[in-house]
Amino acid sequence: MINIIKIIKDYIKKEIWDNKDLGPRGLFELSEYMRHFSSIRFDYHNNEDGSITAVSSGFLYGSIITNGKNLQDLDRNIKDAILTSFEIPSVYYKEAHIERVGTEQKEYALA
Repeated sequence: MINIIKIIKDYIKKEIWDNKDLGPRGLFELSEYMRHFSSIRFDYHNNEDGSITAVSSGFLYGSIITNGKNLQDLDRNIKDAILTSFEIPSVYYKEAHIERVGTEQKEYALA
């Protein structure tokens, strides 16, 4: 129930910001962070229950930690955790253009 309320609130914020040609400041901050540091790298750890935990390494503002049942779930959760760390509502995931990059596909950058 809380998740639905959060989503509705995020859409209302987006509607207000879009009508004023504003967006969350976090979109700008994320863009600047990626411009300076190019990506956020994650180390993956397999858990006993079969889930996977991802921990950021070298992230300037602390650590980003999330997990998922499989790689697809983990990918979605990492993108959401990055948005959260920059205080970007999840309804802006398309505008953020966060993609998995790198040879090992354990880094996330702006597309």
